Order: sequence, then structure tokens, then C-alpha cells
Amino acid sequence: MSLSLRRASAALALSISLLAVPNPAHAAAVEVDGEISVPCGPATYTPDADWYFPATTSPKALVYLQHGFSRSNANVADLARKYQAAGFLVFTPNLPSTDLYGCTVNNTGNNTVFLSSVAAWIGQATDTGKALATSYAAAAKTAGRAGSTLPANYILAGHSAGGEAVTYIANVLRTTYPAAFANLKYVQLLDPVKSPSGSNMATGLNGLATSALPILAISSPPYLANSNASGTVELTADLDRPFLGVRLTTGSHCDAEGASTNFLCTLTAGTSKARNVTALQTLAVNWAADATAGTTTASYYPGGTYYQSLLTGGVIETLTGN
Repeated sequence: MSLSLRRASAALALSISLLAVPNPAHAAAVEVDGEISVPCGPATYTPDADWYFPATTSPKALVYLQHGFSRSNANVADLARKYQAAGFLVFTPNLPSTDLYGCTVNNTGNNTVFLSSVAAWIGQATDTGKALATSYAAAAKTAGRAGSTLPANYILAGHSAGGEAVTYIANVLRTTYPAAFANLKYVQLLDPVKSPSGSNMATGLNGLATSALPILAISSPPYLANSNASGTVELTADLDRPFLGVRLTTGSHCDAEGASTNFLCTLTAGTSKARNVTALQTLAVNWAADATAGTTTASYYPGGTYYQSLLTGGVIETLTGN
């Protein structure tokens, strides 16, 4: 073999070997069915908790996505995958809707002690012996990412009664876990609904009103399925801010569930329109990305191209504080 041919062969072999080396910043997106522990009355529960690992080993933030009353984490899977595709690590726990000890996502008596225990997941996330870090470590091992750690920043998102729950949880972080609260970048309310008992949403929002934490809603019009938009009414009454999100003018309470909804939602709330689901997912994900990065991508806010196209097309109307 000539010298020039040997050099060419060596160069080709080197190129192939370089192409074969995996990029440590990228990995396959993975979904893991896990669990997490939480105190409840005299017992400790271990509800199902799904983890959505993005196709990056450096997620933008952790999105805690909470389902609503009589729903499950499977019903928010579609939205979870949209956050995942945008580079977020997503955590979706399954919380009870009825429980002897009041350990529920909605407040049917007094679930504040339980929600404070749930808030501790985020508040104590940096402690490797606590619930969230333990759940993550097990899921990461299954996902082939053993040894990785949780992102430093967090987002809380909740649908229906889950929206009320995350406002209360965010305020517990403010009052009890200030270091974790400093890393909470955004609260996303998806057609939030107040519980029939207590004042969890008002307590949460009025506490958060003293902070600069971004809180935005994507809601549907008032009707029976969302208790006449009770959560959105509470939001606009408690937060005096010039922009609090949008209402989908022909929205359904099922819009946040998208492709992962089922007849139990559509039977009472109506079938979602594709344009509403797309608008909700687009705004929710991009608002979360901006809150995490500390940026404002003009297109997704009043005056911006995408936002104005929804506004002039009659898809949305703007929510503001009273």
C-alpha cells in the first residue's frame, strides 16, 4: 500500500471513530414509570410518578405537572411530552382525589397538611435522602442516566384542581423553603378550578402576590365543567398585574390534556378543538422556556406575531388583573 493510500485510510478511520463517539450532551428521550413517597395521616403513601427525560443531559428545568380532580398523571402525558420535547425534565405524580385522611389533590375538607408534604418534595429536592431525589435517582437509573442530578430550577404547572394545588404549594415554598422558592421560576395554571372547601387558592395567590414570581393562566370560558372559571376569577381578583395569560374563547376544560384526555373529561367538558390544544401547548411551553431563561420571546406575548394571530383570529382573549 502506498504512503498516500495509508494516510487516506488512516484519516477515514479517524473520521469514523470521531463520528462514533457519543455527544455527552445528548441522549434519547425516555419515559419512566416510577413512584414517590409522601406522608399521609398515620401512613406513608407511594403514588405512581412518571418521569419524562428530554433528549439532553442538561434539562432547562424540572416541570412538576399536576393533574386535576378525578384525573391521573396519564391524562397530562401529552402536555408532559411537549415540555419534554422542549428540553425540560418533567415529573407527573398521581395524587388521590378521595382519601380518608384528606390526602387529596383537591380540598374536600382540609388537604393543607398533605399539600405541605407534597411541597416538601421540591423544598427538600437537594437532599439525596428525601423523596424527590430518591424517586429521581431510581428513574434516572432506569433511563440510563444514573449519577445525574435534578435541575436547579423548577416550574410548577397544574390543571383544574391541580392549578389550585400548585399555587398553594408555591406559597409553602415561599414561606417554608426560601432557597427552593428562589429557584422556582414560574407557575402555570391550566384552566384552574377552586376546591369546594377551604381557601387554598386565595391563600396561595395572596401570598405569592408579594413576590415577582411569574404566574400565568390558560383558561376556558366559564361553564359547569370548570366551576364557572372559579380559579381564573380568583387569579384575576388576587393578582393586580397587567398580563395574567389568556382565555381560549371556545376552549374546553379538557384542552390541557390534549391527546391524552378521555371520555370521562369530554363527557362533561366537551371535546377540545385542535386549534385550542395547539395554542395552549405552544404558549405554555414557550412561556416556561422564557421564565427559565429570564427572557421574553415577543411573539408569544401581547403585541407579538403569534399572540396577535391568536387574538385577531378570535382564538384567545387576554386576562388581566382587576
